Amino acid sequence: MPHILIIEDEAAIADTLVFALRQEGHTTHWTTLAGEGLRYLDTTPADFVILDVGLPDLSGFEALKRLRRRSDVPVLFLTARGEEVDRIVGLELGADDYVVKPFSPREVATRVRGILKRAARPAAFAPPSAPEFAVDRARASIHWQGQSLTLTPSEFHVLACLVSQPGRIFTREQLLAVTGGPALDGYERNVDSHIKTLRAKLRQVDATREPIRTHRGFGYAYDPAI
Repeated sequence: MPHILIIEDEAAIADTLVFALRQEGHTTHWTTLAGEGLRYLDTTPADFVILDVGLPDLSGFEALKRLRRRSDVPVLFLTARGEEVDRIVGLELGADDYVVKPFSPREVATRVRGILKRAARPAAFAPPSAPEFAVDRARASIHWQGQSLTLTPSEFHVLACLVSQPGRIFTREQLLAVTGGPALDGYERNVDSHIKTLRAKLRQVDATREPIRTHRGFGYAYDPAI
């Protein structure tokens, strides 16, 4: 029975999440402050964390930075902001997903279930000590094996997101989010086109490698072992 920590300062939102998650069979613990939640994790293990971005004591981004220094527990962000930069920052800091307020508690419960399912899959490799990719966000450029890649803005965001966390599986919806594409039915298939062109451009550098791996039914991951 997964145990979920909810860090959310609005009681009405927390109450709906507690109800929806308990309907799914999860146990929950709710705190209103990031510091309180981090201290709770010092003594009580959690299988999942739902973390609000706008908290009174610390931002959710800062709380996630501190959490990632000691734990890889799955995290889903709750945010009232839907700007592209917030989505990118949240995912690159190590969040597994995000939901923009207002949201359906059932949607959150469904995403939690999916993330827990993916997290239960065993890792197929250990990330290398030295990255093959060099990402320069200020110049919106990426080098692979020392060679500069010619990328569209969407391809840059997708590849930067994948290589930021080797081995992590990103869903199409998450990769679509970092490109700023609309979250509408069918649009997530645009990610497949970006992946196809990225693979072709990587093969121009090294035809023996295929570092972007497809996980059928889940999404895509950067696998440095391939």
